[in-house]
Amino acid sequence: MITMSYIPEVNDYVRWKTHEGWVYFKDDIYITIELGTSDKIDSLVPMHKKHHTLLVCYNYCWNELEYVRKRKSKYEQ
Repeated sequence: MITMSYIPEVNDYVRWKTHEGWVYFKDDIYITIELGTSDKIDSLVPMHKKHHTLLVCYNYCWNELEYVRKRKSKYEQ
C-alpha cells in the first residue's frame, strides 16, 4: 500500500516542530511559513503595508509538516 505524503500548498495552515502558520510561498525546493506580521511604520513602498516574519521549510522536511486547515485566500484570517 502506497501512502501519499502531505504536499503543502499556499494558504494551508501548518505546524512544523514548535512553529505554526500559513504557507505563504511555495516552489519545488521550499515553502515559507508565515509566523506573523506587523504594520510598517514607513511608506517607502506604499503597496506593502506589513512586515512578514517567514520561516523556510525545505522539501526534504515536508514530511514533518502537520496540515491543520486551509483558507480560501490570503485575506482570510
